[in-house]
Amino acid sequence: MSAGLAEPDREMSGRPAPVPGKLRRWGRRGLLLVFFAAIGGLLWRQARTIEWGQVLQAASDLPWTTLLAATAIAAASHALYSTYDLFGRRLTGHTLGAGTVMGVTFISYAFNLNLGSMVGGIAFRYRLYGRLGLRAHQTTRILGMSLATNWSGYLLVAGTAFFFWPPELPPSWKLDSGGLHIAGGIGLVLSAAYVLLCAWSHGRRWIVRGHRIELPGLRMALVQVLVASINWCLIGAVVWVLLQGRVDYPHVLAVLLCSVVAGLIVRVPGGLGVLEAVFVALLDYRVPQSELLAALLVYRAVYYLLPLLLASLAYALTEVRARRLRASAAARGAARAAAVQRRA
Repeated sequence: MSAGLAEPDREMSGRPAPVPGKLRRWGRRGLLLVFFAAIGGLLWRQARTIEWGQVLQAASDLPWTTLLAATAIAAASHALYSTYDLFGRRLTGHTLGAGTVMGVTFISYAFNLNLGSMVGGIAFRYRLYGRLGLRAHQTTRILGMSLATNWSGYLLVAGTAFFFWPPELPPSWKLDSGGLHIAGGIGLVLSAAYVLLCAWSHGRRWIVRGHRIELPGLRMALVQVLVASINWCLIGAVVWVLLQGRVDYPHVLAVLLCSVVAGLIVRVPGGLGVLEAVFVALLDYRVPQSELLAALLVYRAVYYLLPLLLASLAYALTEVRARRLRASAAARGAARAAAVQRRA
C-alpha cells in the first residue's frame, strides 16, 4: 500500500527521488580511480629508476637450456590446469569429450591470466561451453568446481610454504614473519576443511539463489587438491629455474604465492606490475634487480604471452568447430522434419 502511494508523492513534489545507490557506485569508482592512479604513479616512478638496458641484457644472457626448461615446465603447468574442468565434467555428467573440455579450459586460463577472470575465466567459459551445447547452469557448476580445485590447492601449498618456509623479509623492513606463520596455519586448516566437507556432504545438494550446489566425494576432493597443488608448485618452478637457483625454491614459491594475494587485492589484469613489485620488494636484497626483472619478464613471456598466442589460435578453431556443429545439427533437424512431413 505504501509503495503505491510513494509514486504520486514524487510526481507532486517535482523533485527526482534520491539515488544513494548511484552515489555509492560513483563514490566507489572514484576511490578505485584514485587508488589505481596512486599505484600507477608509484610503478612509473619505480620504472624510471630501473636500468632497462641492463634488464634486457640480463634476459638475453639467459642460457637456452634455462629458457627451454622454463618453457617445458610452463607447458606442463598449463596442461595440468587444463584438467580442472574435467572435475566439473564428472560432476555434471555432460557428454563433451575430454579433449574438448581441456581445450576450453586452456583457452579460458590463458585469457584469464592476461585479461582478468571476468573476461577469461568466466566469459570465455560461458561462451565456449554455450556454443558447444552446454546450458548456463552446467557451465556455472563447471566453473565452481574449477575454482574450488584451484584455490584448494593454493591454500595447501601457500599454507605449507608460509608455515614452514615463510619468506625472509628484507632487513630494512624491521619486521618478522610471524604473520605469515599464522596465515599459513589458516590456509592449511581451510584446505583440510574443504576435504572434510566434501567427505561429509557427499550426495547432499543445496539450492542457493536458484543454483544447485553439489560437492564432490572424498576421493575426487583429494585428487583436486593434489592436482592443483602440483600445478602451483610448477608455476613456482618456472620462476625458480629462470632465477638459475640464486634463491632456494621454497623461498621463490612463497614469494610467488604472496604476489598472488597482492594481485587479488589490486585487481590488475594479469597482476601487471604487482608481481614484479612483490618480487623486487622481497628479493631485491638477494638478487641484482636487473637479473630479477629479467627473469620475471621472461616468465611473463613463457607463461602468459606464449599461451595467449596459442589460445587465440585455438579459440578461432573452436569457434569454427562450434559453427559446424550447429550447422550439422540444424541440417539433421531439418532432415528429420522433412521425413516426418513425407510420412504424414
